[in-house]
Amino acid sequence: MVVRQRAVSALPTLIRTLRKEPLKPHNNHVNPLPSLRRSFSLYDQINLIDQVPEDQLRFQGYNDTGFTVNGVEYEGSLLCVGNLLMSWKPKKFSEITSDSLSLFQIVRPIPEILILGCGRNIQFVDPEVRRFIRSTGIKLEAVDSRNAASTYNILNEEGRVVAAALLPYGVFS
Repeated sequence: MVVRQRAVSALPTLIRTLRKEPLKPHNNHVNPLPSLRRSFSLYDQINLIDQVPEDQLRFQGYNDTGFTVNGVEYEGSLLCVGNLLMSWKPKKFSEITSDSLSLFQIVRPIPEILILGCGRNIQFVDPEVRRFIRSTGIKLEAVDSRNAASTYNILNEEGRVVAAALLPYGVFS
């Protein structure tokens, strides 16, 4: 409930910033948000979903070589299905093939979407890989790894069946 109250109290400041209205200081000290990008990244700081189960996977950070999930640092690529976390073999985008994603032929329940974290930049997914994922009944979304981890968190918290295949953020191609 406290988190929800903080979110509600932050909304007027966010709206003023978006409208580019000057803030009226109440302590002679104002820290306006530096940009619209910063304003929209408030979802990283405010969790509007109460009572997220402790056993639910949650990406908390990333670096060039890995990710922090539920307080544990993992090196290398990761594959997540629901709340199952596994090490994943591909080290660069060109190593992502139908074989590296073959787990999705047998996993049940079938995820609604596979979020593919391409590293630092979004990459064009090989049509053969797209066909393979589509044949399993899963939608594919390719984004940079930072946004892939964030999207996975949001969809997983909503209780949706989601999967993520993530290369470390430091991977360029």
